[in-house]
Amino acid sequence: MIHRRGLLGFAVAFLTASGIQAHAATALPDHTQKTLTAVLTYLNGLKTVTAHFMQVGPDGSVRTGTAIVQRPGKMRFQYDKPNPQLLVAGFGLLVYHDPELNQTSNIPLASTPLGILLSKHIRFDGDVKLLRVTTPPGEIQVTLARVGKESQGHITLVFSTNPIELRQWRITDAQDRVTQVSLYDLKKAPPFPDKTFEFIPGFNSN
Repeated sequence: MIHRRGLLGFAVAFLTASGIQAHAATALPDHTQKTLTAVLTYLNGLKTVTAHFMQVGPDGSVRTGTAIVQRPGKMRFQYDKPNPQLLVAGFGLLVYHDPELNQTSNIPLASTPLGILLSKHIRFDGDVKLLRVTTPPGEIQVTLARVGKESQGHITLVFSTNPIELRQWRITDAQDRVTQVSLYDLKKAPPFPDKTFEFIPGFNSN
């Protein structure tokens, strides 16, 4: 039960060397501005990708599976057996289904930190607050939250450098519980049909 709650926490709700607190973009050094511009260019050019993932929950539980990220607004996490759970984002909702509990949870995507990554046009201002930029060796880490909802959680996007590529995100929820998702074998893909991102009872099992 604990690891399922951790997954649901991931659904509702990411400082090391060279940490820079970034409350206003205009206060950032030029090299950091250039880094953020490169990250935004990469993210907004990211349309449909597939990957294998490893998820580490707040309780230390580890799960693996396959992921589809299709911007804007769509994502599918299919967990490897024996985990039958499914997490899909589409049509403005984030849906988590646990067939073992016969439970389905629906959350507005726009209310979650994950929705920032899936938005049509990603930006680091307006209704998104840039909390922190860090640059440990070989990485760029960008921490974001929704303006006025910082207490509800935040997301840290982790990128490799040379070239820039999304490798991980960490979601911290309102209780400071962290769920980490690492991506492997990230590949571009053609768009998937809409039904891929719907939860249809009886048709979404592993």
